[in-house]
Amino acid sequence: MAPRANWKGFLRLSLVTCPVALYPATSESEKISFNQLNRQTGHRVKYLKVDAETGDEVPNEDIVKGYELEKGQYIEVSKEELEEIALESTRTIEIDEFVDRSDIDPRYLIRPYYIRPDGKVGHDAFAVIRETIREMNKVAIGRVVLTNREHIIALEPMDKGLVGTLLRYPYEVRSEAEYFDEIQDVKVTKDMLDLARHIVNQKAGRFEPEKFEDHYETALIELINEKRAGKVIRPKERPKGENVVDLMEALRRSVGKEAGKQAAPAKADKPAKKPRKAAAGQKEMLMPIAGKKAAAKETSAKKPASGARRKSA
Repeated sequence: MAPRANWKGFLRLSLVTCPVALYPATSESEKISFNQLNRQTGHRVKYLKVDAETGDEVPNEDIVKGYELEKGQYIEVSKEELEEIALESTRTIEIDEFVDRSDIDPRYLIRPYYIRPDGKVGHDAFAVIRETIREMNKVAIGRVVLTNREHIIALEPMDKGLVGTLLRYPYEVRSEAEYFDEIQDVKVTKDMLDLARHIVNQKAGRFEPEKFEDHYETALIELINEKRAGKVIRPKERPKGENVVDLMEALRRSVGKEAGKQAAPAKADKPAKKPRKAAAGQKEMLMPIAGKKAAAKETSAKKPASGARRKSA
């Protein structure tokens, strides 16, 4: 099934225009989600839109937008009035300027989208815009309207398409001063820095997302499968944090610890592939949840003891 576009319109660089479609580059749908249930009946809880004063349910056609001026005093704004102030960026991503990637503060980044030509026409114009951005080694800055709000969008080439990252406005970014002002000015000695640098060098590597496992998601899957198998869920002992008294000693011990890890490369290499298996395992474990037979078959294959419990349940 083809992905559904979040937005369709035009990408424009001066007089060069092409139709494009914008798709979310990330997804949360693969994560486990929960419904809220009535503990007494086990039925799913439904939310209704009700009048805050009368408690009566309000049909969708009678719901309008309102801005609260004072407590209980609102200015109503109709859908037609909002359409009247529609901006050009509602249908067109106009490239306003080109900047260096390093100029964009990470705090301004919101979320990425994939952008590709929409339909069979406009591929030539799209390629010209894409390759111009690539050749100049710049990020193109434009504006786009999503969910009725205008956003700044940063465009960068990726393979044959573009990645557009939504950016925040300055008023949406909090100043760091109110959080950092109370941090004490501490003099860090050269010896401490040397030890810390040594630890960093021992841990140096490349960022490879597939190496990382979502441990909480894995724990959720294990919890659900254990409850399906009728197991008794017992709380696990949580690790206790240690208070560092001697910082230099802690740094020295850290250097020794990392050196020990590097001394056993065979063991260190295996965990790098483990998350990949875990990711595949997540889907294998999640799918059988819909059917008890498949779940029982998989569980019995992996854990004979739990399989026996299922049969007895």
